[in-house]
Amino acid sequence: MSEYDLIVIGAGAVGENVADRASQGGLRVVIVEQELVGGSCSYWACIPSKVLLRSPAAVNAAKRVPGAAAAVGGELDVPAVFARRNWWTGDWNDDGQVEWLQSAGIDLVRGHARISGERVVTVTGADGSVTELRATHAVAVCAGSAALLPDIDGLPDAAPWTSRDATSVQTAPTSLAIIGGGVVGVELATAFAAFGTRVTILAGSALLDRFEPFAGELVADALRDRGVDVRLDATATRVRRDQHGVTIDWDGGSVTAAELLVATGRVPRTDDLGLESIDLAPGDWLSTDDSLRVHGFDWLYAAGDITHRALLTHQGKYQARAAGDAIAARARGEQLDLERWGRHVASADHTAIPQVTFTDPEVASVGLTAQQAKDADYPVRVVDYDLGAIQGAQILADGYAGRARMVVDTDREVLLGVTFVGQDVGELLHAATIAIVGEVSIDRLWHAVPSFPTMSEIWLRLLETWRDEA
Repeated sequence: MSEYDLIVIGAGAVGENVADRASQGGLRVVIVEQELVGGSCSYWACIPSKVLLRSPAAVNAAKRVPGAAAAVGGELDVPAVFARRNWWTGDWNDDGQVEWLQSAGIDLVRGHARISGERVVTVTGADGSVTELRATHAVAVCAGSAALLPDIDGLPDAAPWTSRDATSVQTAPTSLAIIGGGVVGVELATAFAAFGTRVTILAGSALLDRFEPFAGELVADALRDRGVDVRLDATATRVRRDQHGVTIDWDGGSVTAAELLVATGRVPRTDDLGLESIDLAPGDWLSTDDSLRVHGFDWLYAAGDITHRALLTHQGKYQARAAGDAIAARARGEQLDLERWGRHVASADHTAIPQVTFTDPEVASVGLTAQQAKDADYPVRVVDYDLGAIQGAQILADGYAGRARMVVDTDREVLLGVTFVGQDVGELLHAATIAIVGEVSIDRLWHAVPSFPTMSEIWLRLLETWRDEA
């Protein structure tokens, strides 16, 4: 049995950050991974999907600018797009990530990890070998999540794609049906439609239904303009595959496509983690406090998707930094900073989660939607503005279309949430995130003068509208 101060289960972006922070804090750390070091984000999620989306976005952006548009001819080079994606994933080889672990002084054990007792992890290698690890201080579970496959008649036998398949495919199918209208569904619909695939989306009452309603509406309009068949209020009831492809039935009809992508949510990867050995239920999310310690334990931590706090890589890495620092501090017997916005807590998970959806137009949001703020009993005022009326946006693209909203707590006059929809709005988001985390007053924001002519001038227009409507 090998002994370490900290055992980290899962060598994705989250696990790597927990391990790194704890190692920098002086702890002896080992990380366990059964697939590729770097995890889903590097090979099957964030990186490959955004690389696939970048090429068509760049072409579309050029086409919106006279002068540049004339230089864009021919069709999108889809094989080159896939080749660039392959380069970014290292052709699904993790040698570079392993080298980083070695340089950071973090040991790696490959295999499937199961908790087998208090501070004990048993690892089974691909060759059947068994390694037992014991932690003198803590175990951190960073195993992530997997695609949810809903209970639809015939679905398991129809060989559906999940996001892993869609982001690693080497050729675009002639047609693709997508069940689900969330972020994964609309991003991959955007990508494959650009590749020449005939795409059908079957979704609920709206696309992106966890965002401001106008976000899903603008994205749906754009997808339809690109030839995507967007079917709302379409609940799949039956799926079957035959020599003609995959047929999906719903209460309003049916569609047949070469491939089917299921993008209906996520489940925690805790079903075979040995949780029963410590009286936790396999298959459940792991609930933690804000220092990412699992409730009821003084030695067990969890970070990333598996906590169900915020299923986003950047937020998981933020949690990981707090967890790694907290683990190291507790191991050294130090006092932790556990106050809101303290060093050892992930306070932003509750009210200040930023997210960019890389559709065309993009959706960039942080904090609460207007409805979420009202449901939380905040006194709310909503300020909207046409983003296409900003000169910086008009210079960026002819016919720029977009919208901005800020949700304001009228008692404190601070921002609770901000949403932008439009081309390249992702780069506007961090200013909004800072304003929300810093609880910067509207009066003080007035003095943060945006450069002209940039898209950041939207802040001036939102604040002017706030004052004019007061």
